Amino acid sequence: MRYPPINPSLFAENRIRLKSLLKPHSLAVFHSSDVMPTSADGQHPFIQHTDILYLSGIDQEETILVLCPDAMEEKHREILFIRETSERIAIWEGSKYTQQEARELSGIATVYWTREFEAVFRTLVIESETIYLNTNEHLRIDPVVETRDMRFLKWCMGAYPLHHYERLAPPMQHLRAIKSPQEVQLIRHAGQITEKAFCRVLSFIKPDVWEFEIEAEIIHEFLKNRSRGPAYASIIASGKNACILHYEHNDRQCRSGDLVLMDFGAEYAGYASDMTRTVPVNGRFTPRQKAVYNAVCRVLKAASAMLAPGNTMTEYQKAVGQVMEKELVDLGLLSMSDLRAQSDTAPAYRKYLMHGVSHHLGLNTHDYGSRYRAFEPGMVLTVEPGIYIIEEALGIRLENDIVITADGPVDLMKDIPLEADCIEGMMHP
Repeated sequence: MRYPPINPSLFAENRIRLKSLLKPHSLAVFHSSDVMPTSADGQHPFIQHTDILYLSGIDQEETILVLCPDAMEEKHREILFIRETSERIAIWEGSKYTQQEARELSGIATVYWTREFEAVFRTLVIESETIYLNTNEHLRIDPVVETRDMRFLKWCMGAYPLHHYERLAPPMQHLRAIKSPQEVQLIRHAGQITEKAFCRVLSFIKPDVWEFEIEAEIIHEFLKNRSRGPAYASIIASGKNACILHYEHNDRQCRSGDLVLMDFGAEYAGYASDMTRTVPVNGRFTPRQKAVYNAVCRVLKAASAMLAPGNTMTEYQKAVGQVMEKELVDLGLLSMSDLRAQSDTAPAYRKYLMHGVSHHLGLNTHDYGSRYRAFEPGMVLTVEPGIYIIEEALGIRLENDIVITADGPVDLMKDIPLEADCIEGMMHP
């Protein structure tokens, strides 16, 4: 394990909160992610399902978690099933969790081998009235690949058709939107690794470097600081590439006079950070670049201040749009006639800011959380305004991670250089 073990009380408390939302005489089942193939005998590195991490901390394939709060046998109210190791597996793949290690990491006393699941599960189904099954209900998901959860859903509903079935996604969406202090600290630590990577590349970037060389420097810093790597595919976009919102080729040579937009974040202990900075390749902003940069920076600060309990994503996005409108008018990109002609469904600023300003952050980069739920203390959101002027091949985005508290927003990335003069000073010490 790259990072020190997390206190299992975090996972125990998460399970307690979930069980309080389940109906009487029910059981809930969570499956790990699959090991995804490439081709021939190749495999992608295993990435655990974040619900399993949230509830158990177990980062291993073929894991199943069963919660049955009203089970007749107390030992079966929380059960973890893990892959049984063997001498052959140990030789070819390395060690797997022992049952005792799984108990210590998860705080779950009852641990069986995955091969024992079906027999144990049957005894619990017979006792239960409701079965909760897990599905991916993220609004942005395109479910092309069938998951272990989906395969199990088909098997379970076929084997036990007379039970009542419920979705696990709604309670998990509700719970995971609020981060505990321990989770916030893990996100903060991921951000601190991201800070180190950003400071590293500030001294590395110069004319004629390639975007992928910058990416390599970032990944190097991530790995040496106990991160598994990027929390998402890094965007290193120079020149006109910065106007491509999800640019991921990272294969252009950076030229003097260009800006390079860098959207990246380290993962740590499963938790994501998410940062964007845009810097001049030669270390100096042109007057136009600095004017646009400072406009985006002002919007970032204004938007961050709006992340307060009781606000809603809809009202927040609208208010940020109004701040952006003024900046775009001042930059000569919008006119007053443009503003008079706009509508609520097609605001004028969308020509230069095409994406949302914030999303939830946690075990997933785009973490669980409903856009219709009012902001609450403990929510962690990104703030990422940008201005993209395609005709000028100029794209600038800035992004920090903010935790909402009763006393106001707390910027988890406040120590990462942001101001244009500071960026230039660090690139030309």
